[in-house]
Amino acid sequence: MKRSEINALIQDAKDFFASFRFALPPWAFWAPEQWKGKGDSEVVRNQLGWDLTDYGAGDFDRRGLILFTIRNGNLAARHPKKYAEKIMIVRENQICPMHFHWSKTEDIINRGGGNLVIELYGSTPAEELGNEPLAVSVDGFTRIVQPGGKIVLTPGESIFLEQGMYHRFYGEPGKGKVLVGEVSSVNDDNTDNRFHEPQARFPEIDEDEAPLHLLCTDYPKYV
Repeated sequence: MKRSEINALIQDAKDFFASFRFALPPWAFWAPEQWKGKGDSEVVRNQLGWDLTDYGAGDFDRRGLILFTIRNGNLAARHPKKYAEKIMIVRENQICPMHFHWSKTEDIINRGGGNLVIELYGSTPAEELGNEPLAVSVDGFTRIVQPGGKIVLTPGESIFLEQGMYHRFYGEPGKGKVLVGEVSSVNDDNTDNRFHEPQARFPEIDEDEAPLHLLCTDYPKYV
């Protein structure tokens, strides 16, 4: 992805969050030079902040995700914080590909805007898509979902995803962008994503202009 495209998407995300009066921490708006000397911080060590990916597909509008990690622990460093929180924007028909987590459990929450469609499968011992129905908790009530079945979350609704539960999601066509929250156990995108079809988690960046704000993957270069 070009840095100019990333900058434009971050600016759009800031405007979208503001339209819902969802406030980010002050360091979300720091310029790159303000990060110098901040390497020994929870933000940098635990990869908090701006995160954006096209999953290596080169077509962000069709297959991508922009999010901001607000808080997170660190399993490798035995950080005392055992939870994480993210805020995301999912566009109409913009797919977050099929995956599960070995360690993380999570609530996915529609915080506002359009509707969020989540497709679900269980997983086999060989980590393939399962062919058995799933019992899933939607706002604390159990629903039975057939393999590949869909749950549509309207604003205010949430779903609990267990370890090993394959899921992909996208915004329902015609309903607009979705403000999506995630509350979970500790998040580790380097080791805890099992994509059904192997793909990149973080983008390769063409530095055609300077960063507006740093992505969490930019910290090693700038701090």
